[in-house]
Amino acid sequence: MPNLDTRVPAVLLRIDRNPFHHGTLGAVRSLGRAGVEVHLVADSTGSPVRRSRFVAETHPPPPPGSSTAEIAAVLRRVAARVSRPAVLVPMDDAGALAVNRLRTELAAGYLLPPRSGTLAEHVADKAELATVCESLGVPHPVTLIPRSPAQAAAAAWQLGLPMMAKWSRPWLIPAGTDLRSTVVVRSAQQAQALYLRTAEAGSPLLFQAFLPPGPDRDWFVHGYVDRSGVTRGGGTGRKNRAWPRGAGLTTVGRWTPEPQLQALVEGLIGALGYRGIFDLDFRRDATTGRYHLLDFNPRPGAQFRLFEDGAGLDVVRALHLDLTHRPLPEPAPVPGRTFVVENYAPFVALRSRSAGRELAWHALDDRAPGRALWGLWARHVSLRLAQRTGRLLRGPAVAVRTARRAGATRTAGAAGAAAARPVAASTDSAVVRPRGGPVRRADRGSGRRSDRMPAPFNARPQGPPAPSRTDDEKASSC
Repeated sequence: MPNLDTRVPAVLLRIDRNPFHHGTLGAVRSLGRAGVEVHLVADSTGSPVRRSRFVAETHPPPPPGSSTAEIAAVLRRVAARVSRPAVLVPMDDAGALAVNRLRTELAAGYLLPPRSGTLAEHVADKAELATVCESLGVPHPVTLIPRSPAQAAAAAWQLGLPMMAKWSRPWLIPAGTDLRSTVVVRSAQQAQALYLRTAEAGSPLLFQAFLPPGPDRDWFVHGYVDRSGVTRGGGTGRKNRAWPRGAGLTTVGRWTPEPQLQALVEGLIGALGYRGIFDLDFRRDATTGRYHLLDFNPRPGAQFRLFEDGAGLDVVRALHLDLTHRPLPEPAPVPGRTFVVENYAPFVALRSRSAGRELAWHALDDRAPGRALWGLWARHVSLRLAQRTGRLLRGPAVAVRTARRAGATRTAGAAGAAAARPVAASTDSAVVRPRGGPVRRADRGSGRRSDRMPAPFNARPQGPPAPSRTDDEKASSC
């Protein structure tokens, strides 16, 4: 294991309220096993993470929807409690973006990677990411940002069905809602209904061309870019299983070298001048073989522990070593190493343990979180089922209200689909294409071809992201 400076504590920051974020436990164990004093700023109510013997102290997190100033006040109080400079590790997008804005204010109490300007803001926002990819020639699904219900319905014809729907800043979705960060859309009516919930979601809705999932198609790349711009730790991994299936967090992952993907990521990181920990998600197009960037997360991915190498280095330890000016060991990849999230893949977890496998919750040197998991998880699932049942029972009344709203725009939607024209960047809709990539118009599922296709949209999303809560499915890195 690398020789970390145990005089320098670590503070893990998690703003959202997901009690089952296994990446947070991974960071606690990674640093704690190395002898680092770990402070956890997160809502640990009902969470197995708080049971870890490697947590030195827990601190209340900022309340949901806190302003940047309120987050700064919480972190200053924690710094006073710790009483010496600490390495600060944001574990979710909201925390990472808040810390990026607060670097000057936090400099006295925390060690942070070099600032990359507003880059973290741009790459974390899914709509902004499409523009970044277009400018750098990185493959990315065709992306439409509707500005009206009519444009949302028209997107189904423009991209073909099914298509993907995403909220550009998923960390703004309130906890307890049935909104998900990513949804497969199978009808124009579904697209329009989603758009009508934009105010509730807190950020713009975008649609992307659907790249079908399948074996060997979902990949992720983790790493840490040090002060000199060299990528340390991490590697390329294949997502063997996910929840929700085909569009969710990694439940079973495997360290799988892929030189083509590694070269693509190194070129992207170098062109951006990015510094710090990153977690990127890709889907390989089965037709072209190209890897399309789906998400850029400026913080550790939930499955980052998959990439602990033969020298004991992972991205969180690399961060601590670099910021404390300790030498980083030479890379020692461990291809074939696997990572399993037991509460989402219990049957895989029950198979015989191999030397190259790590479980998210159960560990021989830290048994309490694994023991606490199942009772807490059962209560969590029961509550979610009760909430879902309640929504289903209320469904008819909600459906009537939604139908009335949709009916008010149906005529306008038909006119918009038939008469849409390219518009200037300041007007009502937006499209971002991959470099040289055509818009796919053919239906790929339950829909049909249309003889009349709406013209592309051209405007871009506006406004920086702000921190808030997310639900458990989208809080983890995919």
